[in-house]
Amino acid sequence: MEGSIAALEASWLGVAMRDHPYLYPIVNVTHLFGMVLIVGGIGLLDLRLLGFARQIPLLAIYGLLTGAAAIGIVIQVSSGIPLFASDATALIGNDAFVLKMLLFAVALTNALAFRLLWRGHIAGWDRHPPLFGLVQAALSLMLWLSIAALGRWIAYA
Repeated sequence: MEGSIAALEASWLGVAMRDHPYLYPIVNVTHLFGMVLIVGGIGLLDLRLLGFARQIPLLAIYGLLTGAAAIGIVIQVSSGIPLFASDATALIGNDAFVLKMLLFAVALTNALAFRLLWRGHIAGWDRHPPLFGLVQAALSLMLWLSIAALGRWIAYA
């Protein structure tokens, strides 16, 4: 694995990310925008699932907020790979980065499980939110905020 990490860092992508004066900052801002879409979309959805803004029917915003978060995830992954390639050998040993990746996998698993379990029941959520679904929404909110914080923490760890 160490060889493939070093190879990624030495690849044209890693070199371009380090050598081009504007590429890293542009990709980094793009990565941040992806996180804003995720935390904004899923964060607002999770808060609504947990009972905030009950006057807004959940069904009216579920698709919009889920779609925004899905776009954010695509942006995060597609911008995260070049960011990782720029300094892969250091990042793989960075505890904040490793924890961020672990929590990212847990958060994606939670989001997929939520979608599979509850997507056909969103209309009834306003009347009777399921306890396990509420736990998933709270966990989701904590996970995505932790991922965002860890992303900023990588530079200091």
